[in-house]
Amino acid sequence: MPGILRIVKRVLPKEKVSIFLSLKVRKIIHIDMDAFYASIEQRDNPELKGKPVIVGGLPQGRGGVVATASYEARRSGVRSAMSSKQAFQLCPEAIFIRPRFEIYQEVSSQIRDIFARYTDLIEPLSLDEAFLDVTADKAGIGSAIAIAQQIRQAIKDELKLTASAGVSINKFVAKIASDMNKPDGLTFIGPSRIEKFMEKLPVEKFYGVGKVTAEKMRSLGLLTGADVKKLSEGELVRNFGKSGKFFFEIVRGIDERQVEPNRETKSIGAEDTFQKDLLTKEDMVPELEKIAMIVHDRLRKHDLKGRTVTLKVKYHDFKTITRSQSGQSVFDDFQTIIDVAVSLLAKPDVDEKPVRLLGISVSNFDDGFRTAVGESRQLKLF
Repeated sequence: MPGILRIVKRVLPKEKVSIFLSLKVRKIIHIDMDAFYASIEQRDNPELKGKPVIVGGLPQGRGGVVATASYEARRSGVRSAMSSKQAFQLCPEAIFIRPRFEIYQEVSSQIRDIFARYTDLIEPLSLDEAFLDVTADKAGIGSAIAIAQQIRQAIKDELKLTASAGVSINKFVAKIASDMNKPDGLTFIGPSRIEKFMEKLPVEKFYGVGKVTAEKMRSLGLLTGADVKKLSEGELVRNFGKSGKFFFEIVRGIDERQVEPNRETKSIGAEDTFQKDLLTKEDMVPELEKIAMIVHDRLRKHDLKGRTVTLKVKYHDFKTITRSQSGQSVFDDFQTIIDVAVSLLAKPDVDEKPVRLLGISVSNFDDGFRTAVGESRQLKLF
């Protein structure tokens, strides 16, 4: 606490310091399941254990994208959101399996039941990861590290799956920590270590910093948290808009966001920035198909159906437009999403000029399908 207090007094306005001091230092855990879909498939089919498994679209025909790859497939360079055809080229011996979302949702519910033994403050980000605030210590254990260990062991014993955990005093650091010792690992970053940890962290490892923002940071000579820390809040806001304030605080280990169990998702989407501008709509349709498949998978993952498809187009000159179309009934299927997106792309008011980014989102969720699945945010494909 003394180290964090020094940081807070140095960077926060005086009127905010008293507010901070009135808050109890939180104990935050981020649990992230290891290769969740693929691990369930390997668990349920022992013949798949130790083999490269890819869950997602099949590489033949229209293809699709990789939802999850087992660690055996990842060793060949296969990654989530990669096209299935590219994954097949990298790992031709891989076993491709269509997702079984109803099974994954059932297992996710079982994991949530385990979390609930230790806290009521659970903020799921998706089926396979969640933030937990264990400050109140529902089980009376006394240690966030011990709670994380018990949760991981319960998942292993009861569900025959592994999970990685990050433990810290805020969501940002806990999220990064959970990815540091995968698979089946636990990383604790305490208050006295946070500032130096953030100084050494490469900017592309910052949670929420995508490919485009990371490239802009590098172009400004900002390679690590220590580099970002040299800029004033005003300089960061001028370069990165409202995210600049967040960067200013987070490189100093300050993240006041609460674990919020009941926040609703407003939209589900994905977008991709291309290394080379796309010149024709014929070039754009295959990219839209990849993005639409990711949106389809995420809707299924979150058990959501919507009525509205929104197409986002960013041109080479950074001009951005959005076009939307709503239907009478809810949907989550790939064909509806891609058909509407392509029809929006074909509208006369969508300019014929080079495109650097395309995105698709689905919103206007029916109340019968709306679920609390974490922060209201636009998911991105990077």
